[in-house]
Amino acid sequence: MFGSTLTAMVTPFAEDSSLDLDAAQKLARYLVDHGNDGVVVAGTTGESATLTHDEQIDLIQAVVEALPDHPVIAGAGSNNTATAIEHSERCAAVGATALLHVTPYYNRPSQAGLRHHFSEVAKATDLPIVIYDIPGRTGRKISTELLLELFSIPTIVGLKDAAGSPAETANLIRRAHDADLDIAFYSGDDSLTLPLLAVGAIGVIGVATHWCGPEMAEMIAAFQKGDVQLAQQINAKLIPSWQFESTEMAPNPVPSKVIMNLLGVRVGECRSPMGPIPDGLLEEARALLSGLDR
Repeated sequence: MFGSTLTAMVTPFAEDSSLDLDAAQKLARYLVDHGNDGVVVAGTTGESATLTHDEQIDLIQAVVEALPDHPVIAGAGSNNTATAIEHSERCAAVGATALLHVTPYYNRPSQAGLRHHFSEVAKATDLPIVIYDIPGRTGRKISTELLLELFSIPTIVGLKDAAGSPAETANLIRRAHDADLDIAFYSGDDSLTLPLLAVGAIGVIGVATHWCGPEMAEMIAAFQKGDVQLAQQINAKLIPSWQFESTEMAPNPVPSKVIMNLLGVRVGECRSPMGPIPDGLLEEARALLSGLDR
């Protein structure tokens, strides 16, 4: 439905930290011209926590207009169910292809609370929904049992899996297959894309795909064609990118913005509170791009 290689797009800001919609459109076009099938807009990598609701909608609308022939999945999640429903309605109104709904964060609801949240959101929209499971950021893992329940809802069509457990993902995919549930499984962690492909994922919603989209697409295609050795070789080449994209000193999306600016794709810097660019990061980015022949 959405392709195999998508990027969780950074949000470009001008020098005064205002939203730069022209730059967002240029970035979106750059990404689909460099290995990506589509984009996710206003997600965590897009600094959604620093965007106003109106800015989110303006951003999504601008990217939809820039990519009329590619999927644009809109980050619509919230830790308030009513807000998540409102976001879903507004994203649909500006033409989003689908919605990304993250596990409610910070308030850490029970599994019963998660069931109610996702069910209510799904009932409120006709758009396809990709659930985003990232317990490292949200503080709550969606259980395998609950995911299998949610997958029976017709509008829930995919999972962005950043739970960090390929073994449990293998179990989830097996059980979904046995239950005849047609769900698209995407890696939400670049470094685990190849392991997750091995257990049944179909692709990635990535971060390093900002600058290595062609290589990632080639790796996924090689694996799907049965050329595991080539996929392993490409993965090995991309390990420095996985290591660069987020560190304690430079958390995502700070490194991605540094690299894109180096590539001549204007995205500006991150909004507060992400902090300034650490010393040495620019040099690391240059070395990384050199290793990729950029």
